[in-house]
Amino acid sequence: MNLHNIINEIEKADPEVYGRLDGRRAAVKKLTSFTGKVALSAVPIAFGSLLKKAYGQSVSPQIIEVLNFALTLEYLEAEFYSRGLERGGLITNDVDRAALETIRMHEQQHVTFLQTTIKSLGGMPVAMPTFDFTAKGTFPAVFTNYQIFLAVAQVFEDTGVRAYKGQAGNLMSNNEILRAALRIHSVEGRHASHIREMRNRNFGAPVQPWITLNKSGIEGVSAAAAAAVQPSYNGEELVVQAGINIVGINGFDISAEDASEAFDEPLTKMQVLAIVKPFIV
Repeated sequence: MNLHNIINEIEKADPEVYGRLDGRRAAVKKLTSFTGKVALSAVPIAFGSLLKKAYGQSVSPQIIEVLNFALTLEYLEAEFYSRGLERGGLITNDVDRAALETIRMHEQQHVTFLQTTIKSLGGMPVAMPTFDFTAKGTFPAVFTNYQIFLAVAQVFEDTGVRAYKGQAGNLMSNNEILRAALRIHSVEGRHASHIREMRNRNFGAPVQPWITLNKSGIEGVSAAAAAAVQPSYNGEELVVQAGINIVGINGFDISAEDASEAFDEPLTKMQVLAIVKPFIV
């Protein structure tokens, strides 16, 4: 991305733009010299904020609300992995530890990115809540039993994927923010897949890299745990997309399980808040 060329092209279309951007050229220069320490997805957001100020455009309060909603979920995940990695004796597998450290780093980057973006848009990032990762006693051994830790991690990641998808429509008024949110959505999907692989490899959990029907695959951990997390999976059994039933479509041998695995279904904000409420003090 050559920001100077973009500015030049904008000047051709609007000769007065430099009068409105004049005091921000230093910021443009800084943008073009960002190092790898800054997420690349932050560049279009920061530049979009620059143009917003130059043209006096406003940002919908709904967008700030959605970003703060996403920030709360990222706080939850980042703090969860941090506590797990700091708990001695919980993760003894070096391969798993390296993977979980990478996932934690991603979640921390998402937190920083969302905080910065909200501030750049004139909003105030929400503070990190106090978390109870036992979910009011539902998972008392979450930081002493690795099988339970990974099961809860899977639920968080699966919920995050569906939560981002559920809010995509509310970000459509700002293409750059929508694009960045979808990037985070794809990363959460990879996290979910990797956690599921770890559960299967370590404990033979009956899970694939994707969700099948509305099955959590937590049943083997405990019946109480499976019942507690079921709201994160309800609705995933949908086999109709855009009004078309995928089961057996065009004569192909496609089962309900296959059809449900092909799409992730969105969760509403209220559904997600109900899911994470037990984990917040």
